[in-house]
Amino acid sequence: MRRALIALAWRCLALLSLALGIVGIFLPGLPTVPFVLLAAWAAGRGWPRLEAWLLDHPRWGPDIRRWRERRAIPRKAKWLACAMMSVSLAWMWLAPMPLSAQIGVSIVLAGVAIWMWQRPDA
Repeated sequence: MRRALIALAWRCLALLSLALGIVGIFLPGLPTVPFVLLAAWAAGRGWPRLEAWLLDHPRWGPDIRRWRERRAIPRKAKWLACAMMSVSLAWMWLAPMPLSAQIGVSIVLAGVAIWMWQRPDA
């Protein structure tokens, strides 16, 4: 019984992550690939058929395999992510928000950008 509940939890996480990844295709600002990577990871723990489907998918499969093998991120994706983060930061700094929130988010996004550019190019 416990094993079945754990497998169900992994499947739910995989489906939720995949759904968010699909929504991210159409919704600017919501990333797709991180959610698909999370879906593949969760599926590998509770839904091997979904994991195999994601790994064989013509669009997402190569990105998942590159991430698993070398933790690599395509250079184009790095540039796009930095551009989106820059636009988000500009909007945020123009919005009436507390200065502490603006500084905090800026620090977090700078950390994400630094981490991302330290990953190998795919």
